[in-house]
Amino acid sequence: MSQIGSITNKVLSTHKQIIESANSTLGNDNNIGNFSSKMEKALDSVADAQKIAADSTRNFELGIENDLTKVMINQQISSLGFQLTLNTRNKVLSAYKDIMSMPV
Repeated sequence: MSQIGSITNKVLSTHKQIIESANSTLGNDNNIGNFSSKMEKALDSVADAQKIAADSTRNFELGIENDLTKVMINQQISSLGFQLTLNTRNKVLSAYKDIMSMPV
C-alpha cells in the first residue's frame, strides 16, 4: 500500500509542477495580452515537453534513466500537450470557417 501512496505522491507533485510551469509560461494575469505571443509560448511549451519525453525515453532505453514512472509521465505530458494543441487548432479553424461563411 505504501508503494501506491508513493506513486500517488509523485503524480500529485508532478501535476503541481505542470500547473506552476503552465502558469509561469503562459502568464497568470487577467490582462488582455497579445494572442499570438501567448500561442507561441504555448507551442514552445508543447515542443519542450515533447523534447523532454523523447530524451527521457532515449535515456531509459540506454540505461541512463532507471525511473520508468518518470518516463511514462513525461510521455503522457507530451501526449496531452499535443492533443490540446491539435484540438485548439481544430477549434480555431472551425471558428474561421464559421466567420467566413457569415453573410455580410
